[in-house]
Amino acid sequence: MDYAVQSNVYNIKNFGAIGDGRTLNTKVIEDAIEACSQAGGGTVYIPSGCFLTGAILLKSHVNLYLDAGSTLLFSNDIAEYPVVKSRWEGVEKKVYASCIYGENLENISVTGHGQLDGNGAYWWEIFRKKENDYPRPKLISFDHCKHINISGIRMVNSPSWTINPIGCEDVNIHQITIVNPKDSPNTDGINPESCRNVRISDCHIDVGDDCIAIKAGTEDTERRIPCENIAITNCTMIHGHGGVVLGSEMSGDIRNVVISNCVFEGTDRGIRLKSRRGRGGVVEDIRVSNIMMKGVICPFVMNLYYFCGPRGKDKYVWDKNPYPVTDETPSFRRIHFSHITAKDVTAAAGFLYGLAESYIEDVTFDHISITMAEDAIPDIPAMMADLEPMKQRGFYCGNMKEVSFHYVTIRNHEGPAFYIENGEDIEWVACKSKDQVTDDKFIVQKNVSGSLR
Repeated sequence: MDYAVQSNVYNIKNFGAIGDGRTLNTKVIEDAIEACSQAGGGTVYIPSGCFLTGAILLKSHVNLYLDAGSTLLFSNDIAEYPVVKSRWEGVEKKVYASCIYGENLENISVTGHGQLDGNGAYWWEIFRKKENDYPRPKLISFDHCKHINISGIRMVNSPSWTINPIGCEDVNIHQITIVNPKDSPNTDGINPESCRNVRISDCHIDVGDDCIAIKAGTEDTERRIPCENIAITNCTMIHGHGGVVLGSEMSGDIRNVVISNCVFEGTDRGIRLKSRRGRGGVVEDIRVSNIMMKGVICPFVMNLYYFCGPRGKDKYVWDKNPYPVTDETPSFRRIHFSHITAKDVTAAAGFLYGLAESYIEDVTFDHISITMAEDAIPDIPAMMADLEPMKQRGFYCGNMKEVSFHYVTIRNHEGPAFYIENGEDIEWVACKSKDQVTDDKFIVQKNVSGSLR
């Protein structure tokens, strides 16, 4: 389709845009969006060229379309980013507006075959120097919007998180590419936060933090809104701290998540669930299937003693003695993994550790194949106090109940294939250990009830 000749298309060049990469076009793009909105909606068209701009505030019924060969290059002038009230790491506060931002909108899109360049190096530097007055912009963030489509585009050098819908409904993210430098701080790929009905498919994500992180606010978030009905499929994820991560901001609950047909390579952890005392909330009804992992520290992490973030070093968080169960007690339950292969794993096949007063409950591993790296370097599988680096360990589990390992094979491991402390109703069916490095028992149990078949 030739967008340049359609009556409901607003070409920014017709409003005076100059695509030389030096001329600031913020006002021009704003005028095109306003004209499109006033006409009832349509497409704001970005032709080929490099268009320098500040924050773009989208409006309802507007499709921002980037043609092939186009780049929106975002300015490093802080004055181009108005201060708005939004969430930052789960808590509402004043932040710089995202490069593309909107709130309380409906029927909005960012699509095409062009590129968004967040010009992130400037923001990363002032973050490292602690010189920023407010939290950095995200590349795309929408607050409490409905019917969102982000499709086809390439996104690079995000100032912080790349895509962060907050409290949104009906979100479709399809066939995009995200590339942020491996050492760039907090440049997560896609972080749906307290959203409902989200589809993420056919994406390639290579970032400096979590590739996809599902979140639902912290204990300091006023409104507890769940993140639910999330489908993630057919994605490739490279580098980053985690392939798909749930939490640690999960006080509003995370539920009904399906992850399938994905490849993780070098993502530190594979599937990672994390929270701690004080957060409250529940992560439940999660299914993960048909995943290939390579070069990860630990393929499966569930950690209810996660100590990063505010108050994370308090005794209340790290103490392994049981505490009374209250609204501040988080829980993980009904989590199921199947048909997953992980190769060149360094620290452990899995690290699963519930609270002494809130065991991780109803977990299955079915048809899982894990091969430890020959030249593994000791590393820490999960962020938990007093946890020593591990190398080529099997599954390390604590405070678990109703857990089933079916047809799980672990190769080239040191120590037992399964180490379990404090477990109820643990089951092993047709599990195998191959090429074991040390002469240890297959299963080591401490205060565990279960069976082996």
